[in-house]
Amino acid sequence: MGTPSTKNKSTTAATLSTWMTVGLALLILVPSMYGFVGKFLEFIHVFKGESDGAFAIAPMLNYTLATLGFMALMIWAIFNGMFHDIEQPKETMLENEERFDNRT
Repeated sequence: MGTPSTKNKSTTAATLSTWMTVGLALLILVPSMYGFVGKFLEFIHVFKGESDGAFAIAPMLNYTLATLGFMALMIWAIFNGMFHDIEQPKETMLENEERFDNRT
């Protein structure tokens, strides 16, 4: 078991890591969301029959299809345990390399 100061340091590091992740996510996602929402609103206007946003149909459909595709892949990966042990592929690769080196 670790000493109280070791536990405190790991808790502080975990908290800092969490806040950094949230901060970077917001820094990236807020501008992206702004652009996506703008295109989505233009798409809604076209859908309602206004011709001012007709140029937004193709990009909006591309964004929507790409987003749905990535979301489907993410959900598939989560339900199939792809994020359960992220270190295993690295270890498997190194074991395979060692096994192939020993053959020759």
